[in-house]
Amino acid sequence: MGLPVNIKELLTGHTVEWERLEFKAGWNPEDVLHSICAFANDINNWGGGYVIVGIKEQDGRPVLPPQGLPANQLDKIQKELLQLCYLITPHYFPVAEPVEYQGQWLLIIWIPGGQTRPYKAPLSIGKDSKSQKVYWVRHFANTVQVRTEADEQRLLELAAKVPFDDRINHQANISDLSPALIRDFLREIKSNLAAEAETMPFVTLCEQMRLVSGPPEYLKPLNIALLMFNEQPERFFRGAVIEVIIYHDEIGDQFTEKRFTGPLHRQLRQVLEYLRNQVLQEEVQKVSGQAEARRFFNYPYDAVEEALANAVYHRSYESQQTIEVNVRPTQLEILSYPGALPPVTPQMLTQARIVSRDYRNRRVGDFLRELHLTEGRATGLPKIRRAMQVNGSRPPVFEMDEAHSYFLTILPVHPDFVMRPLTIREQQILRYCQQPRTRKEILSHIGLGASPANSTRYLAPLVELGYLAFTIPDAPKSVKQAYILTDKGSHALA
Repeated sequence: MGLPVNIKELLTGHTVEWERLEFKAGWNPEDVLHSICAFANDINNWGGGYVIVGIKEQDGRPVLPPQGLPANQLDKIQKELLQLCYLITPHYFPVAEPVEYQGQWLLIIWIPGGQTRPYKAPLSIGKDSKSQKVYWVRHFANTVQVRTEADEQRLLELAAKVPFDDRINHQANISDLSPALIRDFLREIKSNLAAEAETMPFVTLCEQMRLVSGPPEYLKPLNIALLMFNEQPERFFRGAVIEVIIYHDEIGDQFTEKRFTGPLHRQLRQVLEYLRNQVLQEEVQKVSGQAEARRFFNYPYDAVEEALANAVYHRSYESQQTIEVNVRPTQLEILSYPGALPPVTPQMLTQARIVSRDYRNRRVGDFLRELHLTEGRATGLPKIRRAMQVNGSRPPVFEMDEAHSYFLTILPVHPDFVMRPLTIREQQILRYCQQPRTRKEILSHIGLGASPANSTRYLAPLVELGYLAFTIPDAPKSVKQAYILTDKGSHALA
């Protein structure tokens, strides 16, 4: 049965951090048992991990091509794996799939963070074993035994806290999940499970993807399932919304507001597309004595994308407060609640890099990484700083209060960004187009004939700038075509 990940990207470490991957050249039941226990304990809330059997490891990286496993041993190994899982206390069962890769067979074992942590596994499963069971955890890229009382207490305190996105939602039912959204996701990430999902019973599919939990008579969706695969997650999580407010003056009396709802990944993409079309603008300046013009944006897209993805990933969905994107004349602000988890402090936000791997939403991060919407490797803030620097912008500002009640990202507008001033005739056109107007009506309004030349000279540039839009965008030459003022055009008029 397929796994809900892209196998090729998994093996190259593109969608899952290397610390969450463990490669084993051959089948070693004891080592595999310890690794399953460690990933299930998920002490850092990374989201568990993967054990890949059939690939040799060198310095934490796979040695390719793989040496593989004998095809005639795969069934036997999977049966042995099942018996091993009964040795874990409480019992824990991962998801395993034999996969053919570069002509060799591998066994990929997916071990999500467990719902009933912490788990123990035997020190040894040999004949001389006394069946002593101990805790196992992941420390960087290694599976290690918990040896000290202090470490054991820390495991008990941390591991007992299941992240909110991985908890059962008792107010929802499996019928609240959309089969179409789930199958679209699997097809987009090119999962091997996509083909099976077309005919597989829906409950089985949800179980395979770890979207539901509970006994058969009380099977309920997890919060992550509702956040990603329900058309209206705001019904269950009032704050699962992104609001964009574009201010047209410094005072804030004039503004345009838009609210985005729906599955998290769809929200994120729609907001980014809206900002790209309505807010982000490129300036081209010719440089004397230089062939190439100087190009820069008011806000670099990479910085906006990373800042917004971080807010979606790291906010709390227990909070009823929405993510706010405030576009002001001098800066773009992204506000989410609450702030970063300790040990991150407000003072640390000024550092070039922050090392913290305690994630609030381990499953949200997994799904966004599969869709290439975030990296989840503590690279978010450095990436934003780098994008702003490359664009020639001033450095971003990251702000959080001592109570960790909010997180604010401020992207200053490029200091040299100058919006081309509108001519009087352009202002007349834009104001006239606050209602849909035909080409003939517009040109007549400014005292010109409805010739193609006048349309090309006066209307086409405003469409190209995004200040005017077609009312029938799919048919620009339609006889019913008209022009309408956009939010971006309103901003230019202000």
